[in-house]
Amino acid sequence: MASAWTGASNAAPYAALVMDARTGEVLHSRNADTRLHPASLTKMMTLYVVFDAIRRGEITLETKVKISRKAAAEQPSKLGLKSGQRIAIRYLIRAASVKSANDAATALGEAVSGSEAAFARRMNAMAKALGMTNTTFKNAHGLTESGHLSTARDMTTLGRHLIYDYPQYYNLFSRQTTHAGVKQVSNTNRRLLQNYKGADGIKTGYTRAAGFNLVASAERGNERVIATVFGGTSTAARNARVAELLDMGFKRAPSRATLSKPSRPNLSVQEPKVIKVAPAITSRSPRPAQRPDRGPSEEMLLAIVESVDNNVIQSRNEVATRAASPTDLAGATVTPVRRPQNLVQTSIELAEPLSKPKPRRIITRASTSGGRHWSISLGRHTTRDRAERLLLKTALQEIGTLDEALRKVVNRPRGWEANFVGLSQGKATLACQRLSARGHNCEVRGPGAS
Repeated sequence: MASAWTGASNAAPYAALVMDARTGEVLHSRNADTRLHPASLTKMMTLYVVFDAIRRGEITLETKVKISRKAAAEQPSKLGLKSGQRIAIRYLIRAASVKSANDAATALGEAVSGSEAAFARRMNAMAKALGMTNTTFKNAHGLTESGHLSTARDMTTLGRHLIYDYPQYYNLFSRQTTHAGVKQVSNTNRRLLQNYKGADGIKTGYTRAAGFNLVASAERGNERVIATVFGGTSTAARNARVAELLDMGFKRAPSRATLSKPSRPNLSVQEPKVIKVAPAITSRSPRPAQRPDRGPSEEMLLAIVESVDNNVIQSRNEVATRAASPTDLAGATVTPVRRPQNLVQTSIELAEPLSKPKPRRIITRASTSGGRHWSISLGRHTTRDRAERLLLKTALQEIGTLDEALRKVVNRPRGWEANFVGLSQGKATLACQRLSARGHNCEVRGPGAS
């Protein structure tokens, strides 16, 4: 098959790597560290980050995603999603992994990080954590973009992590067809899956700049081999070369080897979603907008928010004392709904003087409004930290209904209880209904309940 790789002069550069998946040992390589266009091999990282977000509880398979105009406008291959359409994460995953749908990949990135640019930053952070030292992502789908590059070695490393880090999802890559919510789709890798014994994935990719790419895995008995090819001249030539490389891998790999799974990375900093603070925060006391020539830069705004966050942490006891009322639960920790450092980047529309302490303003508004004596409980947890994290995550997911609520953790005999307090009856009921629909335990409590 050598002639398949020495044809047209305008063919994309060729690179290949073969790895024993059990040990990570490289069995063959050629140009394996040359930075090339990965095309839709990119979606392996898109899906890896989505699986990581599900593991962290940021989203679920049933989370409904509203399709943006940007996602709907992506070039083929695509599922055919429409702007404004809502579809569950599980179907977007199927479309991205099986059909290699670009619109589904973009929608997944936006669902996890708020924008594709933010998602690309998270992809790059994950790549670094995985040891993919020669990879840079600029988008979630893999269409050609300046600087969007990877290598045969890095993509093989990523494929190995998909196999061992998320075995519960890996079967997606071997499905020859699947239903993606709006229609049945076929696997772009089905020819190799059908014709090579033991093949069970992983991902194809093609653009003019990249050529025909493929990361393939096959398992025979106790042996598993991963072969990666960049720069194939056609689907048939690429598949034939990958089959040769897999055969080479099975011949060179020992029949017995101790399985040494790669370590799954656990990033301490997540790429933030971009959200807007509810308008109610500033609607009480409008002030003239900043003059255009004196308006703070985005960097200044973020620095101000960070400073406010630090003040909130340092003065939590003082704030809790000021916010206390006769109906407060004994031993509670009261915290305003606020921007969590390193988790949420807040886009603030300033209508108050910069020097005014934002946390106190939020608490004053919540505590002086009439009729907000209702609360909701999210149940009890083994540690205060878990309860506080749940409240924080829930507040961000339901900022439309919980923007006026205070977060309160109560030390109960059977655990730390997570509560939102300072709600009207209508807001408490609506918030609880929405949380229940997401699968959260939720209980509405009236005035005086404990």
